Amino acid sequence: MPASNVLRVIVWMTGALLAFSATAVGVRGLSRAFSVFEILAMRNALGVAILLALVLVKPRLRHELKPRRIKTHLVRNVLHFLGTDGWAYCIAVLPLATAFALEFTAPAWVALLAIPLLKERLTRPRLVAIVAGFTGVLIILRPGVETFQPASALMLVVAFVFALVAIVTKRLTLTESTFSIVFMMNVIQLPLNLIWVDGAFWQKIELVHAWPIAGVSLGGLLSHYCLTNAYRYGDASMVMPLDFLRIPLIAIVGWRLYGEALDPYVFVGSACIIAGLFYSLRREARTT
Repeated sequence: MPASNVLRVIVWMTGALLAFSATAVGVRGLSRAFSVFEILAMRNALGVAILLALVLVKPRLRHELKPRRIKTHLVRNVLHFLGTDGWAYCIAVLPLATAFALEFTAPAWVALLAIPLLKERLTRPRLVAIVAGFTGVLIILRPGVETFQPASALMLVVAFVFALVAIVTKRLTLTESTFSIVFMMNVIQLPLNLIWVDGAFWQKIELVHAWPIAGVSLGGLLSHYCLTNAYRYGDASMVMPLDFLRIPLIAIVGWRLYGEALDPYVFVGSACIIAGLFYSLRREARTT
C-alpha cells in the first residue's frame, strides 16, 4: 500500500474516532428522554435531510443517490441494524467492561474474514497491531468471571456481525461513492428504527436536547463518512485495529465531561495499543 494511503487512513480514522466520541456524548445526553430506536431514528432522519440539502447545493451529487449495488447496501444495513440492536441490549445487561472487551474482538474477526472474502494478506505488522490492541483493551477493561453468561455469547455474535459490516463496506467502496454509502445507510435504517418507535416521540424534544441531537446527527454522519473513506484507502485488516483507540479516547471524554475517574490501567493499555499501531503503520509505510 502506498505510503500516502497510510497517511490518508490515519487522517480519516482520526476523524472517525472523534466523530464516534461526539456521537457517544450525544447518545448519553438523549438517553434519559428517548429510547435507542428514537435516538437512532432522529440520527437517520436528520442525516437524510442534511445529505439531501448537500445535493441541492451541489447538484452533481444527484447521480450518487442511485446506488449501483442495492442488494449489497441492503445486506450491509440490515446487518448493521441488527448488530446495533444487539449491542444496545448487551450494554444494558452486561457490565460495561465486559461488554466492550467482547465487542473489541471485532478487529480479529475482520482480519480473519478479510483473507477469504477480500483476498487480503494478514501480514505480521497487522497481526501485531491486532494482538497488541486486543491485549490493551483487556488491560483497560479487565473483564472477570461475569464474562461467562448468555449475554456474553450474544456480544460475541454482535462483534462478528460488525466485522461482516466492515467487510461489506470495504467491498462497496470498490464501486460506490462514500456519499452513496452513507446516504443509503440512513435511508434504509430510518424505517427499520421507526418500526420500533411508539407514537410521536419528536414531541418530547426540548431546547435542551439541541446540542445532543446535533452531536448524534453530525457525529453519526461524519463517523461513517470518515470510516468509509478509511476503508477506501486501506485494507480492512489494517484499518480496523485503529478502532482500538476508541477505548482510551472515550475514557478521556468521560473524564473531561462527566468527571469519571481515569484508571491507571487506561494509560498502560493505551500504551500497548499505540505501540502496536505505531509498529504496524510504520512497517506498512516502509514496505511500500
